[in-house]
Amino acid sequence: MRHAPRWIAALVCGIAAVLILVGCVAHLTDLVRHGLRPYAWAPTWLNLYWTALTVLDPLAALLLLGGMRRGLDLVCAVLLTDLVANWYAVYGIQHGDLATEPGLQRLTAFALLVLAAAPLLRRHLPRPSK
Repeated sequence: MRHAPRWIAALVCGIAAVLILVGCVAHLTDLVRHGLRPYAWAPTWLNLYWTALTVLDPLAALLLLGGMRRGLDLVCAVLLTDLVANWYAVYGIQHGDLATEPGLQRLTAFALLVLAAAPLLRRHLPRPSK
């Protein structure tokens, strides 16, 4: 990424910052305060998934910052699965909606931004060596 435009580097840094400073910190806080099942209303598998994001969010961010395509792939996978998990939690379990869930609104916007930018970012990340 040394030869990528500055705005590409800024976007990569911004994505990584959100994953670490928002995603990881939120999940780590939940883990420290409430243990492996921070949400009593959610099934165990969903709680464990959110707890796993304590590791997956910063791992994806660090791989992306390292200029690795697999980092971008992991970022996309984490965001897609987190988005599906949160939509399921809001609609399927809590019977809420997007209008009443600002956290889901922010996650949706961030995920859509990253997923839309991913093909462009991928072009600036080096191909893995064989």
